[in-house]
Amino acid sequence: MERDRLGSSLRQPEPRLGGRRQIWVFLLSFIFCAPQAVSPARADETVDRLLADSKTAWNAGDRDRAIELATRAIEADSNDARLHLFRGTLYEHERKHQEAVNDFDQAIKLAPRDAEAYEHRGSERFKLGRIADSIADFDQEIALDPKREPGHWKRGISYYYAGRYDEGRRQFEGYQTVDGNDVENAVWRFLCMARKDGPEKARGDLLKIKQDRRIPMMQIYALFAGRAKPDDVMAAVQAGEPAAEESHHRQFYAELYLGLYREALGDETDARRHLRAAVDHKIGHYMWDVAKVHLDLLDQARRKPSAN
Repeated sequence: MERDRLGSSLRQPEPRLGGRRQIWVFLLSFIFCAPQAVSPARADETVDRLLADSKTAWNAGDRDRAIELATRAIEADSNDARLHLFRGTLYEHERKHQEAVNDFDQAIKLAPRDAEAYEHRGSERFKLGRIADSIADFDQEIALDPKREPGHWKRGISYYYAGRYDEGRRQFEGYQTVDGNDVENAVWRFLCMARKDGPEKARGDLLKIKQDRRIPMMQIYALFAGRAKPDDVMAAVQAGEPAAEESHHRQFYAELYLGLYREALGDETDARRHLRAAVDHKIGHYMWDVAKVHLDLLDQARRKPSAN
């Protein structure tokens, strides 16, 4: 799912649900985008300079310095919600999920009607395995900004892991109106339906996808439709001698969806093998976190004592 929909004020949404993410582009439009009241006791130019310097450090690859400068900006004005939201996104990219949640908590406390903060916190709560909490945040985000609902594939994924399969199915059907050629959307709807009605019924009602240009998405679609084999998906990964980075991304998505496919058919052992391979092909996108959460849930279920 290529659209990493983290909001308009920080990152520009991409056209699909999966794929690569420019992890710095959100900084380009954020710093001065949030109007706010000015405290007479605060030197605005100091806070704005710290934010600008933090952005410069981040784009130069000095992430520790960027966070340090963002922290100094917060120390200069701890009641400014945008500063907590900004630093939270830095922690988010650094995979410091609890630190990010802490900042988003404070941003929401200071600006409880900011849909963006709920979206970010919901995403980070999901990554921590707090599925119900992620749904609560996504629901509040949509309540504050209803136009986000059709494209909110993240909520659909959280519904899936919460066992709310009918709601997940409806969410992915809504996303079909946003992008009718996203194989991942069709697959996640299939997964929701398969859990409730079985894989054969889900296959018979698979959403129609004409052309997803990302490799190996059409082979994955054919697999879920019953027209291809796992070997066809893996063969597509190396088609055309892709560059190393492109091959890495292709392998991640192939392994993720092969794992989900095998699990839908009841083969947990093979599913775990593919999902482990997906997690080993780490990419900077929310879908990698989905793979990690899924594998963690499988491991938790395996460790859980038997009722017998």
